[in-house]
Amino acid sequence: MRAAIYGAGAMGTVLGAFISAQGKQIDLITRNKEHVEALKSDGAQIIGKANFVAAVSALTPDEMQDKYDIIFLMTKQRDNHKILSFLTDYLADDGVVCTLQNGLPEPSVSSVVGESRCMGCAVSWGATLRGAGVSELTSERKKMTFSLGTPGERNPKTDEVKALLECAGKVKEEENFYGARWAKLAINCAFSPLSAITGMTFGEVASKSPANKIALKLLNEAFDVAEKCGVKIEKLQGHDIVRVYRCSGGVKQKIALYLLPLAMKNHKNLVSGMYYDLSAGKKCDINYVNGVLVRIGKKFGADVSLNKSVIDLARKIEKGELKISPDNLKLILK
Repeated sequence: MRAAIYGAGAMGTVLGAFISAQGKQIDLITRNKEHVEALKSDGAQIIGKANFVAAVSALTPDEMQDKYDIIFLMTKQRDNHKILSFLTDYLADDGVVCTLQNGLPEPSVSSVVGESRCMGCAVSWGATLRGAGVSELTSERKKMTFSLGTPGERNPKTDEVKALLECAGKVKEEENFYGARWAKLAINCAFSPLSAITGMTFGEVASKSPANKIALKLLNEAFDVAEKCGVKIEKLQGHDIVRVYRCSGGVKQKIALYLLPLAMKNHKNLVSGMYYDLSAGKKCDINYVNGVLVRIGKKFGADVSLNKSVIDLARKIEKGELKISPDNLKLILK
């Protein structure tokens, strides 16, 4: 069996390092030539909440030759159709693509490779690329979890995919897979855009006013959309986020705001990947996170005005009309 991580950036490097360190075959593939050269010469250097160096197999897309039984997809969603069309030539006839992307990426993957060859995985940990060949794990090691599932029937390669992911953390095979996806989507919609437009860490968003109040309202918009479209949101790392954080004011809101920093304590130093895109003058993936919620919310008549507001601010930063700053929170409040 051959496996690959396509889009081996910060998180892909961490995952690949853990898999390789346990003696399993995995190719780390990325267009970042400097990163590939460093991985080849010095191995994957993991720092932060884990400290080790693992010898890995790294290559650029133009160096790909073999067909793979499993491809973990960890690129930006906006290029899914183009990337998957390219990857089909390197996917075995009974091979699967397991997307570890944020949002709800399974439909776009299935549209190219077919539903029977698509698997999905919601990832509940974070990492930051600190240099060529160096990735920082920003979440606690014991909190590295994966929610694994399929958009259709259980895939024959589920056990093999699960075994590889278990090299890095705890894997739960979800019967209600989209409910697990929505749990992560709700968190991403609340924290990723606020971190991106302000430059704040997830911990700062969770603890500082007014960011924490805005994050809580973004969470509740996600809960409302899920309810209207018939999705039962699953527990996230054992926590019923809907029961704890669903509120409209009063004492329940005060309790939720108090608990919000505790929910983010294992990810408090994490900064959104959207932030790095915006700070580099690139377009971010907000259309595939908050944008998904807005599109579904409109279809089912839910109020998604706050999500639309953070999307608008991110777009203005992309155009150079605004700078990344905590002051952007004031614009949301207006």
